[in-house]
Amino acid sequence: MTAPAASRPTPAAAGGSPAEAADAADAADAAEAADAAGSPPAPRRRPVLDWRIRFAALGLVWGFSFLFMKVGNEAFAPLQVTLGRMVFGTAVLAAAVAVRRERLPRSPRTWLHLFVAAILLNSLPFTLFATAEQTIPSMVAGICNAATPLFSMLVSLVALSEDRPSRERFAGVGLGFLGVLTVLGAWQGFSGQDPKGTLMALTAAFSYAVGWAYVRRTLGGTGSSHLAVSASQLMAGTVQLLVVTPFFTSMPDAWPAKSVLSVFALGALGTGMAFLVQYGLVAQKGPTIGSMVTYLIPIVATAAGVLLLGETLHWNEPVGAVVILVGAALTQRRPGARPVPRKKAAGPQP
Repeated sequence: MTAPAASRPTPAAAGGSPAEAADAADAADAAEAADAAGSPPAPRRRPVLDWRIRFAALGLVWGFSFLFMKVGNEAFAPLQVTLGRMVFGTAVLAAAVAVRRERLPRSPRTWLHLFVAAILLNSLPFTLFATAEQTIPSMVAGICNAATPLFSMLVSLVALSEDRPSRERFAGVGLGFLGVLTVLGAWQGFSGQDPKGTLMALTAAFSYAVGWAYVRRTLGGTGSSHLAVSASQLMAGTVQLLVVTPFFTSMPDAWPAKSVLSVFALGALGTGMAFLVQYGLVAQKGPTIGSMVTYLIPIVATAAGVLLLGETLHWNEPVGAVVILVGAALTQRRPGARPVPRKKAAGPQP
């Protein structure tokens, strides 16, 4: 589930949410602007499920994504896990595009940007997380994912000129990386976790941060809907993996139901359906609520790893995770702006 600006949703990077960030944030910003100007809100269809239920479901699905990758690794190579995830995720979004009769982007330039975005937000980080989980617990991978907002702030300083740092945000980055060192047991010489696997997981989080900055700069005005752009991005990523995977893997010896179902859930639920739920949350409750799901992911990933996979939990891992989340929250804070006065419903205007 990482646009750093306060008016933009911070993605829950575990889901690798596709390139809807720019469109979703623009829609939320436009709604806020219309409300501030006293314009009547557009009528909306009441969702079937309360937003709190969808919020919790999204946190559960993305938190369980790390368990699904771990179980998928039992039978398939990491690239194959990622390929299956992309195929099932693309199928969900393609079906949604067909039902809503959306039109995919036509510009070659847009498709070039989508190809790059698919590498940064899907193909690379998904594969890195799956590979990392061959040597580190799924809960540690989930905690490393929580470092995405920290990397996002650093990337935004370089790539997004509208984002200005503050002492509080810099303090958040420092605190967050202190939490990372706590999770890794730095005082023990990092003996608690595999350094290579942990570095892969952190690199995946960094790739999310770079990818969301790239999306904000290049895919904000494609003329296509958020759904069509996101489906196109997953299609591009699926093609990438279809080309690469056969050169680095061989056919699996077995197809156990547990691993197959895990990869299916990882793609259909954690990548396809999760995107649709997240966009609905942002559209209904705004980007702030949409971004808060990020903080549920390491909690769910840790609980799932300990209770269902039998992973060993040491005191430094939950403590470090809390420190990371506090630091991440600080990096998302912005200096307070003066509120826009609302127009009264009736009576003389001041």
